[in-house]
Amino acid sequence: MACLRVDGVGMRGLLLSLVVSCLASTPLLRSVAAAAEESLRAGVATADITPAGPYPMSGYYFERLSTGTKDPLHAKALVLRQGDSAAAIICCDLIVIASDLTDVVRERVERETGIPGSHVMLAATHTHTGPDYTKELFQVVTGRKPTGDAAGREPYVPRLVDGIVSAVKRADAAANEVTVTAGNVLQKTPVSFNRRFLMKDGSVRTWAKVDTPGALRPAGPIDPEIGVVRFDDAGGKPRGLLSSFALHLDTVGGTEYSADFPFFIEREIRDTLGGSVVSLFGNGCCGNINHVDPTKSEANKTDFIGSSIGRSIVAGLPALQPVESPRLQVRTATVDVPLLDATSEQVAAAKKLLGEIKAGAKPEFLAHVDAYRRLIIDNLRHDIDQDEAIEWLGWGLTKKLAGSGDTMPLGVQVITLGRDVAVVAFPGESFVEHGLAIKNASPFRTTLVVELANHGETIYVPTRAAAVGGGYETTNTTVAPGAGELMVEACVGLLREAAAALP
Repeated sequence: MACLRVDGVGMRGLLLSLVVSCLASTPLLRSVAAAAEESLRAGVATADITPAGPYPMSGYYFERLSTGTKDPLHAKALVLRQGDSAAAIICCDLIVIASDLTDVVRERVERETGIPGSHVMLAATHTHTGPDYTKELFQVVTGRKPTGDAAGREPYVPRLVDGIVSAVKRADAAANEVTVTAGNVLQKTPVSFNRRFLMKDGSVRTWAKVDTPGALRPAGPIDPEIGVVRFDDAGGKPRGLLSSFALHLDTVGGTEYSADFPFFIEREIRDTLGGSVVSLFGNGCCGNINHVDPTKSEANKTDFIGSSIGRSIVAGLPALQPVESPRLQVRTATVDVPLLDATSEQVAAAKKLLGEIKAGAKPEFLAHVDAYRRLIIDNLRHDIDQDEAIEWLGWGLTKKLAGSGDTMPLGVQVITLGRDVAVVAFPGESFVEHGLAIKNASPFRTTLVVELANHGETIYVPTRAAAVGGGYETTNTTVAPGAGELMVEACVGLLREAAAALP
C-alpha cells in the first residue's frame, strides 16, 4: 500500500514530526536541539574606497570636484555563515546604491565566495561628501567610453567595486564562531529633528523652523532608537558592531571626502572596545529627518553628532541581550513599485530649463529639482535613447531599470538571527514613518531597518499622507503615493514568514 504524503512528507515522517513538535516545549529537547544546531560564524573587514584623485562629489545640484580627504571613505562588510546558509551586509560611505552597482557586486561576490547574490545586502550611509560615481558606473556596465572631462580622469568605478568585493572576501575568510548580543539604545541627546513643518495654510515646508512665519509644528515624528547588534569571538573579544539610527548624513559640506558622523561613531566605539573593532553603520529611514534643531540658529556639528551617538551606543552595551539561538535566515521579495508620470510636455519643459541652467540661469530651486527628476522618471518609464539620456543625466542613469514601464521592480530583503534580530533592507530615502511601521510590526526583539539598500532610483520615498502636503521630498521622488506602504507591507510579510519558520 502506498504511503500517504502530506506536503511532501510521508506518514511516518509526519507522525515523527508531530511527536518532535509536541516535545519541543520541554527544556531537555530544547537544549538537545540547540546543541545540534550549527554554530553561527561571522567575519568583518573594511576596504578603503576613497577616490585616488580629484573626482566629482555627490549631494547637490551642481558639480564640484574633490580637493582632498578629511577622513577616508570605507566599505565595511559583515559576513554571516551557518551550515549551508550565508549572507553579507555591506555598508558603504556613498550617497546612494545604484541598482546596477548592486547587480555587479552581487555577481562577483557569488562567483568569488559562494554567498548567493540574493543574500548580499548593499547599503549606502548617504554621505554628501563622497564620490558621484553613478554616471561612470552606467558607462562601465553599458560598455560606453567616458566623455568630456571624465575621459582624462582616472577611473573610479573599478576601484569601488574591487574594494567592496575585497571587503566581503576578507570578512568571509575571517569568519569564526561568534556570540551575538543585541538591543535598542535610546539617543537622549537631541541630534535628530523632523525637517518638515506644517504651515498655517495646510501645506508642508521642508527646512522650516519654529520662527518661520506661518509655521505651526513639525509635520512628523523622529525615531530616537539606535538598533545595535554586537559580535564577539569565542574568546569574548569584540569583532564587529552593526548599528542603525535615522538621521540624514549631510552635516559636513565642502569639497573634502568625509564619511560624515559615522566616522565619529566608530571612534567612540573603538575607544571602548578596541581599535580593531569594525563599526558598520546602516542609516535608518530618515528621508524627513535631519540634524538642524528648528529652535536654534546653529546646527549641531558633525563631531558632536557622531560622538554623541557613539557614546549612547557604548553606554547601552551592558544592556544588550544574548541571542541564544541565532538561526540565520535570508528572505527576499520583489515589489512592483508604481512610478510617477512624465508627460512629453513635462519632459520638453525639463530639458529646456536644464539647458538654461547649463547656460548660467538660476531658477527657483524646486523647479530645478522637478525638472531633473522628470527626466529620471522618463528614463525609468520609457525605452528612451540612452545616448541622449547620458547628455542630461548623471545620477539617474540605469541599465537595469531603464524602460521599466508603469512600475519598477525593487527588491526588499530581511536577514534574521533566531527570534531576536532582524535587519531589513529598504530601498530609497524613506520617510521615518515607514521605518517605525516596520519596527512596530516586527515579531523580532530587535529590528534594524536600513534605508538606501540595494536600490536608490526612488530618490525619496514619502508616505502617502506626505504626498498631499508637498515640500522638497515629495518634489524629489520618482515613485507614486503609496509606493512606500507597498514596500513596508512586503517587508513585514517577510519578517512574519521568517518568524513562522522558527521552531
